[in-house]
Amino acid sequence: MGVGRRMKKQGPPLPLDEFKVPKKRKRDFGPEPRGKKRKASENVKPPTTSRPTNGTNGSEPKETIKGIVGNGKITHQEQIRQAAAKPGARKRIVSLDYVSDDDRAEIIGSGTESPEEGYMSGALMDDVELDELPAGEGPIIEEAKEKLSENESSANELPEDSSGLSDSDPDSDPSVYDSDDQQPRGMFSEDEDDSDAEEKLTAANIEGLSRKLAEQQDAEAANAQAELQDAALQTNIAGDGDLLSDSDPTKTPHIAPDLQLLRARLTETIRILSTPTLLSSSPHSRSTLLSRLTSDICAYYGYTPFLATKLLKLFPPAEAFAFFESNETPRPLVIRTNTLRTSRRDLATALINRGVVLEPVGKWSKTGLQIFESAVPLGATPEYLAGKYILQAASSFLPVMALAPQENERILDMAAAPGGKTTYISALMKNTGCIFANDANKSRSKALIGNIHRLGARNTIVCSHDARHFPKVIGGFDRVLLDAPCSGTGVIAKDPSVKTNKTETDFLRLPHLQKQLLLAAIDSVDHGSRTGGYIVYSTCSVTVEENENVVQYALSRRPNVKLVDTGLTFGVEGFRAFEGKMFDEGMKLTRRYYPHKYNLDGFFVSKFRKTGPSPKAAARGDALTSGVVGGVTTNGTADVNGDGQDPPPIQNEDGQAPAEESNPFGPFDSSEDERWIQRARRTRLKKKGINPKAGRSRAVNGDANGAANQLQKNN
Repeated sequence: MGVGRRMKKQGPPLPLDEFKVPKKRKRDFGPEPRGKKRKASENVKPPTTSRPTNGTNGSEPKETIKGIVGNGKITHQEQIRQAAAKPGARKRIVSLDYVSDDDRAEIIGSGTESPEEGYMSGALMDDVELDELPAGEGPIIEEAKEKLSENESSANELPEDSSGLSDSDPDSDPSVYDSDDQQPRGMFSEDEDDSDAEEKLTAANIEGLSRKLAEQQDAEAANAQAELQDAALQTNIAGDGDLLSDSDPTKTPHIAPDLQLLRARLTETIRILSTPTLLSSSPHSRSTLLSRLTSDICAYYGYTPFLATKLLKLFPPAEAFAFFESNETPRPLVIRTNTLRTSRRDLATALINRGVVLEPVGKWSKTGLQIFESAVPLGATPEYLAGKYILQAASSFLPVMALAPQENERILDMAAAPGGKTTYISALMKNTGCIFANDANKSRSKALIGNIHRLGARNTIVCSHDARHFPKVIGGFDRVLLDAPCSGTGVIAKDPSVKTNKTETDFLRLPHLQKQLLLAAIDSVDHGSRTGGYIVYSTCSVTVEENENVVQYALSRRPNVKLVDTGLTFGVEGFRAFEGKMFDEGMKLTRRYYPHKYNLDGFFVSKFRKTGPSPKAAARGDALTSGVVGGVTTNGTADVNGDGQDPPPIQNEDGQAPAEESNPFGPFDSSEDERWIQRARRTRLKKKGINPKAGRSRAVNGDANGAANQLQKNN
């Protein structure tokens, strides 16, 4: 068997002209998909390819030539030129990659007379675009058309697996078929051939494409600039001239405000107000900017204009913005360890074993634990039910720490419900001494009693009295804690309704009540106590009307008290002056707590020390009458007439004061009131389940006869 065609050596290639050799196309890796076969010409020797029948021997099958094949007299290059010069002809790519060496030499060598006509060597070039071929030689093209049409009619059919040319395409040439139309297209842009753009770029249209690309880049740059200007307009970065524009979304009725625009305008307004240079160069005055800031805060956070204005006066603009932001975030969950039943270390270990993530609330507290995550509800754990801890805000620790109760003391908690502070006092006293837990609301006393029993506070007495009248009920306490009812402006994160339900009337009524309670607390303390004589006044509000003003009023009405250090290691000092009003020098000893500074609820704590006795009642000859606060005078007597003055002394029918007798209650005629006394006795015995007709004469609470009989026996 002779040497195959593949073994024949190919001669050296013809010299090439570098100016006529086009750029190579980037070839895709992998096998090229096969297209449909064309009809062969009768005078052209079809390329011989060896096709393996069983797939085990032979080489890879070779594809037929893509493009135009001559009849032996017209060279390959001339036929390409003829097809390119034909009107309406489409671009075709000629590839000689899959032609055998002999066939390629026969095709290229036939009729080639000059190097210029032989530059299509497939061995040196993969793909050629028809636009890059030289045009011309019209007579040759016309002759080639006639011969090709004759050869088309007598051509032999290819095998059945190839399809013919579609005559329905008006743009297709009968002698040329583009197999690339049947190639699979990439589904995504990254699958497409990167050389498509290079194929369309020619010397003729390079200037137009460059101009088009430049216009496209200019349009993109213009769009980007327009977007930047729009963003600058939205955030007022371009200037502050649009802060007070007429198109204010907050003033448009029935339309929700643009929160993003409000936030941006808030930030820009605060930046201008906080920078003196920007404020001086701004076209708007400070009052105008503050008015705009107030309206934006009302629209963005939901405050009433009255409350927003009151809170803005407490802080600089930047700090006020931080305060309003912190009120939108809830405070951390904190629990207080009940040292009467366990230690903080043991409680933390037990809760960690139950899947609770916690850490100490801070160095300032020895009992608090801050909870970050819990796999179980903290209000239903066995430790909670056993009274080992109580859910209590960290800010509620501060008044008790300032009070600093000592063992075996007598302490009054004037507003005790729901019992967090009371049980903390009991734990610090180690269940010694006596605590009076008072709350005027009887329904709230139920929660107070429940927490006292659960936490094991055995030294506590629960009562329900109007704390304003407490000095007449019982007095002589070593220490008094007054956590007064307030507006709640420091706990807005817990109760967002404070933003809208507090009016100017509330800030007149609540301070009036707080003044009454504080004077009653001062009068209930024993100034001669060897270990005590202290009063702690606290609120969960940040307004001056409920804090510094109330403290200043107590100092002016009770000269026997003074402010002392609270003993707390952190906190902001109280106001020494506010809106032109000067306060006492000791106001710097009070402490304020803000949510944006300490991550605690807003709180105020002050501590007094009683140095002398309180003024006596005017009926006992005390010339000091300080008026009335509500229904009780400032010296402890009731406002009977309702005219704000102390009641006059009791007089006889002749206008003279009655003679003072040994009985402090005055003369008493028991015979006239015997019927009412007996009736009250029977009613009281029935309530206790005792038969009033039993004839027993033992002393009963409130039984006048029994008390008289007991007194006679003692005598």
